[in-house]
Amino acid sequence: MSYINKRICNYIAQEWVAKAKSNRAFATDHYIDEKTVRKILQPQGYRIPVRTLEKICEAREIKISDFFRLIGL
Repeated sequence: MSYINKRICNYIAQEWVAKAKSNRAFATDHYIDEKTVRKILQPQGYRIPVRTLEKICEAREIKISDFFRLIGL
């Protein structure tokens, strides 16, 4: 299970947070706390709640199922 969480966080960190203006901007744009962004960026990953993932996906205008396809799950 931790492998999945790490994979989710790594994708978000590398593909989306890294391309944002700042961690704070990403958090604001995706309706989450900046503290959550810092957790996502941790090398060991983060046990991301489904609701948090849902908020990020809503802000990106994609379905959660499409997100899982993006990361190959």
